[in-house]
Amino acid sequence: MNRESAIRVFKCLSDASRLNILRALRGGEAYGELLAERLGLSASTLSFHMKKLEEAGLVTSCKEQYYTVYTLNESLLRTQISEMIREDSPAEEDAAREREDAYRRKVLEAFFDGERLKSIPVQRKKKLIILQKIAESIEPGKVYDEKEISGIIERFHPDYCTLRRDMISEGILKREKGKYVKVNP
Repeated sequence: MNRESAIRVFKCLSDASRLNILRALRGGEAYGELLAERLGLSASTLSFHMKKLEEAGLVTSCKEQYYTVYTLNESLLRTQISEMIREDSPAEEDAAREREDAYRRKVLEAFFDGERLKSIPVQRKKKLIILQKIAESIEPGKVYDEKEISGIIERFHPDYCTLRRDMISEGILKREKGKYVKVNP
């Protein structure tokens, strides 16, 4: 399902009258006039909502003589939300990755002066980018004592204690009995 289709479905499901219509159709197909009467809606109001539901693909209609018969699109209703919200094309995934990379570069440029960290970000997302950048200097799997790990972090910023503690709390470093190991991402 593409993004626009998912948006139409979610918009349709956000209206109480449309939800009531879908509930009424769970019992099987129904004529428009009967639905309007059951739900206490005018014919024009029902028609308005049915048009939205059809555009979203949640119901189908067919003409029987003078009447319109509506039926639920069961296959769409069984679609999981996770399937509806997934990126629907490699191009969109690439674009999202490019936006994330650009954001990462912007954060690094804002907080680093060469190899030195100017200040520690307050915002968690930015701080995590900074911590991951510092972690690139730490060899994965190698066991460091506190003095060694502090020395590596201090090359970036004098407040190595805060950065070391943040790296542990974010799961980048693991501390056990005074020894530190970089956790593999």
